Amino acid sequence: MRKILPTLILAILALIAHPIQAQSIYDFTVKNDEGKDVSLADYKGKVLLIVNTATKCGFTPQYKELEALYEKYHAQGFEILDFPCNQFGQQAPGSIAEIHQFCTANFNIQFPQFDKIDVNGKNESPLYTYLKSQKSFGGFNLKDKLGSLLDGMLRKQDVDYDKKPSIKWNFTKFLIDQQGRVVKRYEPTDSMEKVGKDIEQML
Repeated sequence: MRKILPTLILAILALIAHPIQAQSIYDFTVKNDEGKDVSLADYKGKVLLIVNTATKCGFTPQYKELEALYEKYHAQGFEILDFPCNQFGQQAPGSIAEIHQFCTANFNIQFPQFDKIDVNGKNESPLYTYLKSQKSFGGFNLKDKLGSLLDGMLRKQDVDYDKKPSIKWNFTKFLIDQQGRVVKRYEPTDSMEKVGKDIEQML
């Protein structure tokens, strides 16, 4: 017993120092738009697009394109998981109920919206900590007007902003395969047509 005890203590200390890391998004639980816990394991076997959104952003019209993708591929096993976030220019004001009402009234979205979250910082969602650890920032399309504006604005704040994995703006997207692995990250200036083609190839 005396020999076993130090071994157990060392094992416990090792776990504290190096906690078991998530192996897929199925290890996470999030809250839906009613504040209820939802295990992402409920989405096993589906292709997922996880996106942080905002209702008062230059990229907000992407809701229309997201809904088009959802309607086209949902029956084939595709889901969009929408996480409104107010961290970028405070462009997602209001309650989740108000956000949902806006999105259904203006874009007739059918895909699920979850509770508002932070995607960066001390209060960031553990799901987003994981997503960022899997796929870092891919760069804005500088030929896009909004992409050029964002690059200039963010570089003034941090000259090395593009070398960090943080979420840079609204409508960053992560593509998840049927095994819960993060396979691609799209920045808001990336072509939605390309996103659609990648989804189709995975289904």
